[in-house]
Amino acid sequence: MTRSLRVTPAGDRLYVRARDGRIVAWYEREGGGEGPAGAAEAGRIRLVHASLRAEVLAVLAPYVAGEPAIGPPPVPTRAELARLALHPDDDLAPNRPGEALHALLDHLPPPGRFGRDPHRAARAGLAAQQQVGAALDGLEDAGWRVLHSLPLPGADRIDHLAVGPGGVLAIHTVPARRLRIVVTGDEVRPAGRGAAAPLLRLTRRRAERASHALATAVRPVLVLVAPARLEITPPAPRDVRILRDTDIPALGSLAGVHKPADIDTLFATARARPTWSRA
Repeated sequence: MTRSLRVTPAGDRLYVRARDGRIVAWYEREGGGEGPAGAAEAGRIRLVHASLRAEVLAVLAPYVAGEPAIGPPPVPTRAELARLALHPDDDLAPNRPGEALHALLDHLPPPGRFGRDPHRAARAGLAAQQQVGAALDGLEDAGWRVLHSLPLPGADRIDHLAVGPGGVLAIHTVPARRLRIVVTGDEVRPAGRGAAAPLLRLTRRRAERASHALATAVRPVLVLVAPARLEITPPAPRDVRILRDTDIPALGSLAGVHKPADIDTLFATARARPTWSRA
């Protein structure tokens, strides 16, 4: 039967024709289309007569590498359509952990050979955000999607936003290397050093702003990076989750809040810069 079929090229498309010239199928070679629609069709065989499937595959075999997709492409989801409509300048998904600190430090001179580094705190903050960001990115195999350095009105930022089966988490990262951190009520302080920083209040506020922007519940998470010791005096804050950076992999086991379709929709909303203008 394959002898009655022949392949004729037309640009980046291969047509399969019957002996009388009728088109019974076509194959869109990789890179054959323009725009999102063309990308969806690339590498796909479309059958006009499903009854000739085996014969079509046999005659196209010399032209096709691997296992081709057959039939129409899947209908894009609302999240995929939103992503395709998003201007690259408004897409926050490419942001690196500590993106704002990267931008700041890229325009500052390196520390001198002598004396203290005036930008030491910024460099420590960037290193902490990179460490936490890498750990959060490792949750993707568990169904989580992560964004970094989300801009808020008023020159504030959410360090990391994780969207997954266990909900939406707004994560504030604090460098604490070699420090003994004591949490008492709403106070977070290095043991024996100075006044407490309003870290829990700030973490809550960022989560509240994210909840308003995304129209869903967002849980605040405070992550302390590399503390020598973390002491939380009972009762621990009930609304803010307080973790070491080494605790982050355990977040992958959280579940029961969002289904995959919900995660995709929330992630598509969160990656769009205009979303955060209303936070």
